[in-house]
Amino acid sequence: MRDALEVFLLTLSALFPMVDPLAGSPIFLEMTYGYAPAMRRALSWRVAFNSLALMIGSYFVGAHVLNFFGVSLPVVQVGGGIVVLSIGWGMLMEKEDVHAKADKGAQSESVFGRAFYPLTLPLTVGPGSISVAVTLGANATHRYGFHISIILAALVAMVIVAATVFLCYGFADGLARMLGKTGMTVIVRLSAFLLVCIGVQIVWNGLSALLSSVHIHTQ
Repeated sequence: MRDALEVFLLTLSALFPMVDPLAGSPIFLEMTYGYAPAMRRALSWRVAFNSLALMIGSYFVGAHVLNFFGVSLPVVQVGGGIVVLSIGWGMLMEKEDVHAKADKGAQSESVFGRAFYPLTLPLTVGPGSISVAVTLGANATHRYGFHISIILAALVAMVIVAATVFLCYGFADGLARMLGKTGMTVIVRLSAFLLVCIGVQIVWNGLSALLSSVHIHTQ
């Protein structure tokens, strides 16, 4: 029981700040501008479900998948960081009149095509979260083996993280009403800038790990 509690607390404390749905809610609101509240909540539910599936997959089979394709975690960080950087840069440079275009067709079912990319990956569960989940899963398997209590503890922690994603994204319009249009514009621009910084940091972490693995032979 003690081991299960440790796994639960470690998984929750490691994944929640990486997913960080509180910081992601203004970006989610910006990318779903013009959607009806009911549609936004439906979309946030799909993002939360996708996030849960991605965390579970990364935790339990992520290391095996990467090993099968011969891809290392630093490479995932570099590739994912570039994607995060590009999305953040696009939002930072976005003009205000884009919102007028976004209203058209916002009620179409095609909006749910964005639920996985980019709203789930990489904006919610990005390369940093995937790296943490893969590492946690590999460490838990190595240390505790396959025990039902350990597996359930990790699952409950990931369900809680996914639930916070739904709550923060699904009710992000309340934040917009509190801040007003100008306040939301400021928050979104700052969030976009932070997203660019996070992307650069993720790329740098991956590059640093790759460079440290290079051995230079001198004669």
